[in-house]
Amino acid sequence: MTRHMHLAPKQSATSDAIAQAISLAIHEHRIAPGTKLGEDELAEIYGVSRTVVRAALQTLSHIKLIDIRRNRGASVASPSTTEAHEVFEARELLEPRTARSAAKRATPADITRLERHINDEHAALAASDPGRALHLSGLFHTEIARIADQATIAGFIETLVARSSLIIALYWRRESALCEKHAHHALVQALADQNEDQAEQLMRSHLVDLHSALDLRERNARTLSLRDALSQ
Repeated sequence: MTRHMHLAPKQSATSDAIAQAISLAIHEHRIAPGTKLGEDELAEIYGVSRTVVRAALQTLSHIKLIDIRRNRGASVASPSTTEAHEVFEARELLEPRTARSAAKRATPADITRLERHINDEHAALAASDPGRALHLSGLFHTEIARIADQATIAGFIETLVARSSLIIALYWRRESALCEKHAHHALVQALADQNEDQAEQLMRSHLVDLHSALDLRERNARTLSLRDALSQ
């Protein structure tokens, strides 16, 4: 999903389209963890019924991007420091092996697609849009899981990457938590060379570096109004 797929206020939409728009805003850090997602406000923003909004929120709840609590409504999930460690430790277990498998299967078309992700990520950084860069970084990792052709593990990784986005929004040390400039380039080269050992090693060290770049003692998240966040 690209940045241009967000929905304008008052544009009538399906529950799936609204869920995608909110998901993108969360991943790009336009909506901070803990933000309340009021059904009435979202219905007014998108010009739809509360029933449509409720279905969109249920979709996001299933993939753990938001929490829905009785009598308190929906809000963007806010992972604890314990969960932050668990999520990155799980990624450090799964993704290196996935990178190894991807090195066996990557086609020239796959390599071109990954290089495009990197170029878009660097363009976002150059445009001072770190939220967009982090979103693209996550897509890069899920694309490697797709190349590995391991559907079950890819599903786990996609969920973990989504949780990582929330964790980074809370605990990042600003741009130091972004993927190191050359890490993705080196990974793509290992995949292109079908160097399975190198791909596995690079992915592991890359995730360890990202994990260690988080400051799990404090929370930092910018705040926008819900309407402004969904209108960008």
